[in-house]
Amino acid sequence: MMLKLFKENIRIAFGSIKTQILRTILTVLIIAIGITALVGILTVVTALENTVSTNFASMGANTFNINQYENNVRNRGGNEREIINPIISYPEAVAFKNKYKYPFTETSLSFTATSKAEVKYLDTKTDPEITIVGVDEHFISNSGLETTSGRSFNQFDIDNNTYSCVVGSDFEKGLLKDVNPIDKIISIRGARFKIIGVLKEKGSTFGNSQDLRVLIPIQVARSLFTAPNINYTISVMVSKKEVLDEAIDNATSTMRRVRKLSPVRDNNFGIGRSDDLINRILGITKYLGWASWIISIITILGSSIALMNIMIVSVTERTREIGVRKALGATKVTISVQFFIETLLIGQIGGLVGIVLGILVGFAFASAMSFAFVIPWMAIFAAFATSFAVAIVSGLYPAIKASKLDPIEALRYE
Repeated sequence: MMLKLFKENIRIAFGSIKTQILRTILTVLIIAIGITALVGILTVVTALENTVSTNFASMGANTFNINQYENNVRNRGGNEREIINPIISYPEAVAFKNKYKYPFTETSLSFTATSKAEVKYLDTKTDPEITIVGVDEHFISNSGLETTSGRSFNQFDIDNNTYSCVVGSDFEKGLLKDVNPIDKIISIRGARFKIIGVLKEKGSTFGNSQDLRVLIPIQVARSLFTAPNINYTISVMVSKKEVLDEAIDNATSTMRRVRKLSPVRDNNFGIGRSDDLINRILGITKYLGWASWIISIITILGSSIALMNIMIVSVTERTREIGVRKALGATKVTISVQFFIETLLIGQIGGLVGIVLGILVGFAFASAMSFAFVIPWMAIFAAFATSFAVAIVSGLYPAIKASKLDPIEALRYE
């Protein structure tokens, strides 16, 4: 009996929606705009978080880097003074590697030789947009990189300064397309390098491709690229995460000894943990999430008013129909449920349209910004819950008003 009554209310609700199609469409669109704002922004935020996690977390939570601070403003006696940290020179990087012997750690040295190199293979060459990185035998493992074919550098390659290289995955799609890249010879600045490995695809981070780079032995890179003031990066991998904090403390004191800093002086270098970097970036995305909720709440407030208005008008227009139903025995609960179901239907249709539009908008932005798109299940759930809440809030008053109409007065209504 209850199921039959429910189906009848659904049928009546759809019939009422058809008779007020224009107002219903406008109300659905208002609801959909709010849901689109919510789902769209949360979709982009989810895609951003997924991209950050994929590109940075691969370094491992037990990795830290020592590098130059960017310009830092500190307050000294009420006067702000700009502190510029010196670069990490090659002698300093080597001195640190030789002195730092903390257990369960592996130290790697590297530097970006250029980001505008031209690479040649036979008669074909790339656009000058290839990044050349000078590395040692531990760089690939410390950076969370993997090779899909060939091998990584070994101690022999680095100690003997062999003209070997490991290339990014994009070379298999461009310069070395349709050929096996292993043992092929490429030319960089006139020097001939034998390819010994191909890196696993990493994708793009904020529009910058991680797969258009060539890794070469660090001493070979130093001989080919002799720009002044080259800044080196020191990367340390800790195999046991529980000693990470102690390893960082030890690395800090070691670097201070390398730079001969007195106990009263601040560090003039920076230590960044890979998990701190991830947490800082993900922390920024929270503000975007809050913004999406604020925007959607403002829009949904307007849609709630619009939905309530259309239902109040519907009650007024159908006063005589309500009087007939009550005269035939319909109870207050039956009348209120009828109008409540109609409100829920409009709210859920608006929510569904908003979810579809929001996902499409989010996907478009994620694709344009090269983010790794994922289906935002949390955003979809939030959208359904929000549209359901809007329908409940908007439908209560009109439903109660309809159920309280006096049948005699309702029958007299023209």
